[in-house]
Amino acid sequence: MEEIEVKFLEVDKNILEKKLLEIGAKKVGDYLYKRQVFDYPDLRLDKQGAWIRLRDEGDKITLSFKQRLGMQGNSGNDLGMKEIEFAVSDFGETANFLYELGLANKFYFENKRTRYEKDGIEFDIDEWPLLKPYLEIEADNWEDIDKAIEWLDLNKVDMKKFSTTQIYALKGINDKDYSKLTFTEAVKK
Repeated sequence: MEEIEVKFLEVDKNILEKKLLEIGAKKVGDYLYKRQVFDYPDLRLDKQGAWIRLRDEGDKITLSFKQRLGMQGNSGNDLGMKEIEFAVSDFGETANFLYELGLANKFYFENKRTRYEKDGIEFDIDEWPLLKPYLEIEADNWEDIDKAIEWLDLNKVDMKKFSTTQIYALKGINDKDYSKLTFTEAVKK
């Protein structure tokens, strides 16, 4: 299934939250996400632009297979993202299960997310260690993405179809150099 989402980098969180309320979006909550990413020891998933992500969102825990679908010209944008995701009940036990399958820990990261919703469209203000906040808009179709961009009076030219790894790379940071990256700890491999 294609993941339909875009990002707008380096937003002012306070201004954006005011604008979201003005357009009638409702605040869903503030979350601290914990994610552990897995690959085989030979990094065969990474070589295919793919990874396994275990994420604790506070109110639910999900396991995902994600894969970039390629690059779009010289823009640096992805053609899209393949995602298969489902809920699991226990972060630690799921990690142990993945280890038993022969997967290895690639890294553990944390991020903060403030979520708003309007008409089934999710607006997430994401904060990651070493990065400025960015907006992620996710919807069921590309028409709703266009509508959301219009509501917020954003410039579509600034829209990115990026992974967070690509955002780090724009800032000259190789997130693959870290085995752990939280708001209080940055451990290089």
